Amino acid sequence: MELRELQWFVTLAECEHVTAASQQLNISQPTLSRAVARLERQLGVRLFDRRQNRLHLNRYGEVLRAHALRAIGEVASAEQRITALLDPAAGTVALGFLHSLGGWLIPDLIRKYREVAPSTTFQLRGNAADVVVDEVRHRRLDIGVTSPRPAGEDVRWYPLLEERLNVLVPANHPLAVRESVAAAELAAESFVAFPRVFGVRQIFDRVCGEAGFTPDAVIEGTEIGTVRALVAAEAGIAIVPESRPGAAHHPGTVELALTDAKARREIGMLTAAGGPAAPAARRFFTFVTDTLHTRDA
Repeated sequence: MELRELQWFVTLAECEHVTAASQQLNISQPTLSRAVARLERQLGVRLFDRRQNRLHLNRYGEVLRAHALRAIGEVASAEQRITALLDPAAGTVALGFLHSLGGWLIPDLIRKYREVAPSTTFQLRGNAADVVVDEVRHRRLDIGVTSPRPAGEDVRWYPLLEERLNVLVPANHPLAVRESVAAAELAAESFVAFPRVFGVRQIFDRVCGEAGFTPDAVIEGTEIGTVRALVAAEAGIAIVPESRPGAAHHPGTVELALTDAKARREIGMLTAAGGPAAPAARRFFTFVTDTLHTRDA
């Protein structure tokens, strides 16, 4: 079996659709279909069941996927170890993070790290918390920087810092003259909210629950810039991570401190259990933990 075709098979198993997988792999649909057919001939079994124009991995396919992932991972680890022997500062780090951290924390950490390890390259993926955790669990990411702390013994979590959650209101909102507000005062408001898979939404839902109400989310958006723009357009108010010094503020909005004690999110670094497998990722992990420990000391 060719490693390339195993990689194609794994992608198809994730997408469950030939068109989507071929687009993701940048190959033609017939090429992908022929590769899967070759694998099925070699093994003597069907790997997928066809249902309503979609593919569903069957029990034989599940067995192959498990072994294929291990094989791909072993080859990748070998390449990384050889690269590390040739140049200890080289290597690639696949780093996932919350969208809201992409404007300050992630660029700051990468800039500082590349000052000491300029040969290291990064593959960056911003996403929702649940997606980042899942990607780390399946070792599609070396490291995740996310919130809140995930459950499960198959991941390792290292807390880095805490960030306050604030209330964002339109500039003409009655609360705009205030500097702070308690969650209980927001029970009658309409919210522009992040989806429930986002850590900020999960924390705020808990804070509102403790204040005795369920927030009325009239619009959901995944991008913090879009959420801020909708607040400016008076579509509702929003709960957002605190703005950082020097960050651009969306005109037409005012940000107030949310005074509830639990209106904070703990940001941490996440790896699969046992830590990062790749040498470059292990070095970056150590650098980040040391850097933020020094910053907090």
